[in-house]
Amino acid sequence: MIQLWFSASTYNTNTPHPLNDVYSGNSLTRTTQKSSLPLSTVAMVLDWIGAAASGNKFRMTLGLPVGAVMNCADNSGAKNLYIISVKGIKGRLNKLPAGGVGDMVMATVKKGKPELRKKVMPAVIIRQRKAWRRRDGVFIYFEDNAGVIVNPKGEMKGSAITGPVGKECADLWPRIASCAGTVV
Repeated sequence: MIQLWFSASTYNTNTPHPLNDVYSGNSLTRTTQKSSLPLSTVAMVLDWIGAAASGNKFRMTLGLPVGAVMNCADNSGAKNLYIISVKGIKGRLNKLPAGGVGDMVMATVKKGKPELRKKVMPAVIIRQRKAWRRRDGVFIYFEDNAGVIVNPKGEMKGSAITGPVGKECADLWPRIASCAGTVV
């Protein structure tokens, strides 16, 4: 559930809050259960808190900034991927854009086949070493940073993935999920 904080001077406890308050008869009761809001309201709130900016369904800790080098976990012939930019990040002055599991990035191949090197191509992050918290309260991280090369539609260039794939990535990219050995 989304939690928003208000100062006591700006938030009147007698007025209903659309996320936390439920009407029952003539009284107003507080609840911590999910209320049934229209999807447009939920999307507006998610966009406001920045969850939609990184391309993930839910907000997560972004572990791979621009300039990071990650392993290429597919059989396309690339060994290392260098992140140039992150798709969907609007940004803030002097803050490096960063991506997390499931984000599409623009990358170049630093080690690998000569025909793949020195070209900018899209890739999707499938693993990150930085721990993040899932909605069920579990903190998870992987042993390495890894991604796979894709085309702009999200279809993989390779045909197999080595190692596990994060559930956040598998939910967003069905073509990657079908090639994954294990989804964690």
